[in-house]
Amino acid sequence: MPRYEFRCRTCDDTFEVSRPMAESSAPADCPAGHADTVKLLSAVAVGGAAGAPAPAAPMGGGGCCGGGACG
Repeated sequence: MPRYEFRCRTCDDTFEVSRPMAESSAPADCPAGHADTVKLLSAVAVGGAAGAPAPAAPMGGGGCCGGGACG
């Protein structure tokens, strides 16, 4: 189940809530019971191991004419 990070505007506490994606935008009370919270945008790593470098771009491709010398 996805975890969503929230910050309480009253006590400035940051906390996580596990819930289905269908409820991702539903409000969440902080652990201290305050209702004035905001959902934070979390960075998500997709694929690969944490800290692993991103795969290199293929050689010889791209550019305006498929990798040839543009005149």
